[in-house]
Amino acid sequence: MRAALAMARRGLGDTWPNPSVGCVLVRDGHVVGRGTTAAGGRPHAEVQALAQAGDAAHGATAYVTLEPCCHWGATPPCTDALISAGIARVVIGASDPDARVNGGGAARLRAAGIEVVEAVLADEAHELLAGFASRTLRGRPLVTLKLASTLDGRIATRSGESQWITGPQARRAAHAMRGRSDAVLVGVGTVLADDPALTCRIAGFKRTPIIRVIADSHLRTPHGCQLVATAATDPTWILHRDGADPARRAYLKETGVRTIEIQSAAAGVDLAAGLAALGAAGITRLLVEGGAQIAAALLRAGLVDRLAWFHAPAVIGGDGWPSAAAFGIESLAAMPRFRRIATRPVGDDMLSEFAAMESA
Repeated sequence: MRAALAMARRGLGDTWPNPSVGCVLVRDGHVVGRGTTAAGGRPHAEVQALAQAGDAAHGATAYVTLEPCCHWGATPPCTDALISAGIARVVIGASDPDARVNGGGAARLRAAGIEVVEAVLADEAHELLAGFASRTLRGRPLVTLKLASTLDGRIATRSGESQWITGPQARRAAHAMRGRSDAVLVGVGTVLADDPALTCRIAGFKRTPIIRVIADSHLRTPHGCQLVATAATDPTWILHRDGADPARRAYLKETGVRTIEIQSAAAGVDLAAGLAALGAAGITRLLVEGGAQIAAALLRAGLVDRLAWFHAPAVIGGDGWPSAAAFGIESLAAMPRFRRIATRPVGDDMLSEFAAMESA
C-alpha cells in the first residue's frame, strides 16, 4: 500500500477531475503490475496495472489507494476489470466519497467472492484524496493558501520590493506545490504588480500544464502580460463579475483565455461562487499564491483548507506590506484557526503547513 500511495502522490495535479490513484498487484510475493491514474483521469490505475500484469494477475492481490469504481462512466467499472482478471484479494486505502461508489465497489467485489480489506493506511490515502473529496462533497476544490513572508509576516517593503524574500530552495519547493496542484490562483493586483508566469519550472515534474486563474472583477488584466501571452500553451482562466467590458472579454477569448462570469452582489469577485465555478470545471486542488487582498478575502470567508507558509529569517517592520490585508477581526474567537501538520527547513527558510480546524 505504501508503494501504491507513493505512485498516487506522483500523479497529484495531473489527473483532474479524477483523483490520483495508485495500484500495485502482488502475486506469490512478487509485484506483477503497477498502475497510476493517467493524465486527464483515464485510464484508471487498476486498468493499467492489470494490463501490465496480464495473465499473472490471476490469483493476485491488488493494493489500491481508492475503492475501485463500480459504475459506468466514460470507461467500464474497475470492479468488473478486477473480477474478470481473477484477482483474489483487494486491499483498499480509502473509500470513495462519490455517491455512485461509496461502499458499492467493495460490496461488488465481495459479491464476486473476492476478499476485501479496507482502510489500510487510511489517513494517508484520504489526504491524497482530499481534493477530489472536496469537489465531490462541497462542490469546490481543496484550497491551499501559500504565503512567503518575513518572520513578522511581511511580503514586501513599504516601496513594494518583494523579490526575493525567501531563498532559491523555498522557491523550488513552491514550484513543486504548483506541480501537485490542478490550478493556481492570484488576484489581478499580483498580475499588475509582478507579471507572473505561474508555471511549474521544474523539468519533468508535471505532465500537464497548470491552469493559471486570475480573480479580476473588471477584466483589468493587461493584454501583454505573460498569463495572456502564453494562454495558448499554458491555460489561463479569468474569474470576473457580471457587467465586465464585453470588448475586453471578446479580446481575451481571442487570445485563448477562458473567461468565467461570476454573479456578484459585491464590488469584486464572489470567491465562494468562483471556487464553485472552478469545481464545476473539474478543478480539485487549487493553490492560491497571492496577494494580500485575496488571502484576506479567502480567510475571512473560511475558504482556506490548508496553509503553506514559508518564513524567511528576516524582519521588515510594520511599514512593510502584510501577508494578509485587514479583514475585520475584532475578537480572538473570530480568528480563522489552523492545526500545524508539518514543519521543515527549506534552505535558510522554514516551511510550516497547516490544516483548517474543521478539515484537520
